[in-house]
Amino acid sequence: MKLLKILIIAISAICCIEAAAQDNSTATMRKGSRKNDSRDSNPEITTRMQQRMTTPQVSDADLSWMRVIYRQLDLSKPANAPLYFPEPPLNGEENLFRTILRLVADGKLKVYQYLDGREIFTDQYALTPKDVLERFHIEYTPAKGSTDKRQRFTVEEADVPADEVLSYYIIERYEFDKRTNRLRTVIEAVCPVLHRSDEWGMEPLKYPMFWVKFDDLRPYMSTQNIFISDENNLPSCTYDDFFLLGLYDGDIIKTRNLKNQSMVQMYPDTESLQHARDSIQASLDNFERKLWVPSLEELQARREAADKKAAEEALTQQSDSTQAAPAAVKRSTTKRGTTKAKRTATVKAKKAKTAKPKSAPAAATRSVRNRKK
Repeated sequence: MKLLKILIIAISAICCIEAAAQDNSTATMRKGSRKNDSRDSNPEITTRMQQRMTTPQVSDADLSWMRVIYRQLDLSKPANAPLYFPEPPLNGEENLFRTILRLVADGKLKVYQYLDGREIFTDQYALTPKDVLERFHIEYTPAKGSTDKRQRFTVEEADVPADEVLSYYIIERYEFDKRTNRLRTVIEAVCPVLHRSDEWGMEPLKYPMFWVKFDDLRPYMSTQNIFISDENNLPSCTYDDFFLLGLYDGDIIKTRNLKNQSMVQMYPDTESLQHARDSIQASLDNFERKLWVPSLEELQARREAADKKAAEEALTQQSDSTQAAPAAVKRSTTKRGTTKAKRTATVKAKKAKTAKPKSAPAAATRSVRNRKK
């Protein structure tokens, strides 16, 4: 009996220990789930994620052609509206500039000076968060844990000048890699531009704020979903996808050149400026296609298209000549009729002139005779 009691006590003790361990594990899982939830709501960018989002660099030895293009993204265009809205924040969603400024103020994003065509992304031209906020008169308060080496600030939503950032500058790099025989477009940097009026209320002036390397910004943009169409209100795209897929509409404002001149400086006339932009865009679109010898199928398709176009032009010329013939006949007929009418009118006028002198003397003679009687 004593052994039986000892066994029962031992079994009950083991069961109690297992139950306690199970409760502890459950509590640990709950704590871990809370941590994961908070991490999901405020995702942290890891080093691995940063490396995965970095565009692989191609050495100049592997490139056979490259061209650098500066574009301006006007946020008033419908295609660029996803970069501006929502303004102000709505349901936890914020526009691109609020995201950039929040990261800069928190010391998580490195920015560089805008040097007007001579962009140098080195520590020598890097800006501190305090420099950015004070340069553009943005109110801020020091955040918890801020130090001189790592500055952190808090900017209230009402103090963020998101409604004044009405355009962006981006630097595109078109590269043709001879190893892969492919042309790729790489976005190198993004620059928000403030549109502010002076104290006289004149036309708003543009103030480029700073450059952000696109690879540094990508991990944060890939975590924010946006919707890009009014017909589909489901956020099916991210800021990163928006740029990589080329969904934006940007005007070419500059190409890298020896004189460091913008398009407006090179082409002051509006018509010539638009013609130059269209020519540059067409050359970029057709560059890769012109590199390769067309196949037999492509040549046959081109010949058929040329023959079809020639036939359409011939039909157009024939219809134009057919319409012009009746008009010529009508003009000749009208001309003959007017000539004949002119001749008839001339003859009648001559007869009238010759008849008047004959009747006038007769009337005068009769009047004289009557006076004599």
